[in-house]
Amino acid sequence: MKKVTKGQWNGYDTYILHSRELEVTLLPRLGNNVIGIKDLIQQREVLRKPDESDLDFYLQKPYHFGIPLLIPPGRIRKGRFSYAGQTYQFDQNTANDNHIHGLHRTQSWCVSDIEEDEEGCTVTTEFMSSDDPNWMRQFPVPLKIEMTLRLQGASLSQTFKVTHLGDQPAPFGLGLHTWFMIDGEPENWTLHLPVTAKYVSDEQIITTGETAELGNLDALNHGLNLQGTNFDTMLKIGGKQAEALLLRKDGYGLKYSADPEYFKHWVLYTKGEADQYICIEPYTWLPDAPNLNLSHEETGLIELKPQEPIELTLNLELLYPQEKQE
Repeated sequence: MKKVTKGQWNGYDTYILHSRELEVTLLPRLGNNVIGIKDLIQQREVLRKPDESDLDFYLQKPYHFGIPLLIPPGRIRKGRFSYAGQTYQFDQNTANDNHIHGLHRTQSWCVSDIEEDEEGCTVTTEFMSSDDPNWMRQFPVPLKIEMTLRLQGASLSQTFKVTHLGDQPAPFGLGLHTWFMIDGEPENWTLHLPVTAKYVSDEQIITTGETAELGNLDALNHGLNLQGTNFDTMLKIGGKQAEALLLRKDGYGLKYSADPEYFKHWVLYTKGEADQYICIEPYTWLPDAPNLNLSHEETGLIELKPQEPIELTLNLELLYPQEKQE
């Protein structure tokens, strides 16, 4: 049961991690996206999974499925910022000539290691930004990014190791645009999310760095039913635990946690009123972080130093009603 097999999606190789509880599908050659998690106990898709007929849309907007990577996440005003004496210009890809959701799209990652053991199975992939001229044109920082997926039972860990191969400090941010299914039944799902404030955005949906009181969203700290919610909302974790709990009324659900040392913000997104899915998005940096007059501690901007790797870890665990576990 604890093994890795190969499959295909639209002619691209996939790597499928298996346990008794879950089947996790990774698509390395099109953005290294976890495009599917099948819950074998409940016989349901945990994530918004692209059909093969979605290929054209996926190639245009790959961050609409699975667990896509945003490097860096969110909007950057006019796509422009300066850091440590270097000016960067990202492509202006929004209606207001700003930049959104970073340089990582459908790049091809290499599978560097596969492990299978009695406890679970692991796939490690890597990407070199210097292999991508479009990346280097906008962000001339040579990075080696490794991602390790580890499946053990009903728990999937995702670890990123980022190594700066250049010779000058560089700013870095990473986010995940994770699409969790709620099956057209928002009234049956409740989200618990420890947060302390919401961030203020301007008319171009760019964070200003200012915060506001949570108001009705304070219910997230105790459990907010998703019926009638409509999110495109950035929230501050503060000093609290970076852990989301999405529960169905029968006790089934999931726990999604991120390393609080680096992940300081959550974005919630429902693409209109909550119906089929909710995106629970952990971000390291606040969008437009390099342009905000705030400390790195507040924005979450990570300064990458030459040859000093950092590691970012997240974990997704499926939770089952007690009677289903016995």
